[in-house]
Amino acid sequence: MSWIPFKIGQPKKQIVPKTVERDFEREYGKLQQLEEQTKRLQKDMKKSTDADLAMSKSAVKISLDLLSNPLCEQDQDFLNMVTALDTAMKRMDAFNQEKVNQIQKTVIEPLKKFGSVFPSLNMAVKRREQALQDYRRLQAKVEKYEEKEKTGPVLAKLHQAREELRPVRDDFEAKNKQLLDEMPRFYNSRLDYFQPSFESLIRAQAPALRPSTAVPPGGGACCGAWHPGAHHRRPPPAPTPGRVLLGNAQDLRRPDPAACAARPS
Repeated sequence: MSWIPFKIGQPKKQIVPKTVERDFEREYGKLQQLEEQTKRLQKDMKKSTDADLAMSKSAVKISLDLLSNPLCEQDQDFLNMVTALDTAMKRMDAFNQEKVNQIQKTVIEPLKKFGSVFPSLNMAVKRREQALQDYRRLQAKVEKYEEKEKTGPVLAKLHQAREELRPVRDDFEAKNKQLLDEMPRFYNSRLDYFQPSFESLIRAQAPALRPSTAVPPGGGACCGAWHPGAHHRRPPPAPTPGRVLLGNAQDLRRPDPAACAARPS
């Protein structure tokens, strides 16, 4: 990230310790990987919910096509069976719609909010890199005058170069310290931020994976996706975004997992 192919105009003095630079590159690399994983997870979740809805809509269409079959007019038992299937498919479709809405609010939207932090983070890193280049350029300028014969004009230019260097050095050090403090904290906050979302995802999927032999009130065949009362629970609320000092970035406040537990309606 800070590799420089040409050393022209670069200072002889090591202005940033190699250990500090390695720490910075390591922490930023972890966040770059996290950004890519967040984008991929958001995309995959959207594909999954779209496929879920398409499947249940197709099942409803199949049951409606069967109901329009002339055989239903000739065989009452067949009509009763297809009617029960149609009721079950419509229930499954309604359940899937409710599940997808829950996943959208408690998983996909939080993923989107989490991902919105990274553009501001990347911009802060670019500002830090620009400040480092300015620092190196002015440090090299100071060193150039320090190596020259100490005449009146040279001393005047040296003094001016040092005055130019001071605020640039302070600006870089402030940006560097802020990012080194904020990046690990932001990276570590991901667990507390996403835990309620993944708990909600599991709860949303659980009824569909829990087989039921009970016939729901009002008739209808069991389709394995309906479980009495299982899907009538409020989902955990989506994590709440807050503020962070990553140069105007929006950080993500750590939610209280206890407050995100599902409660009976």
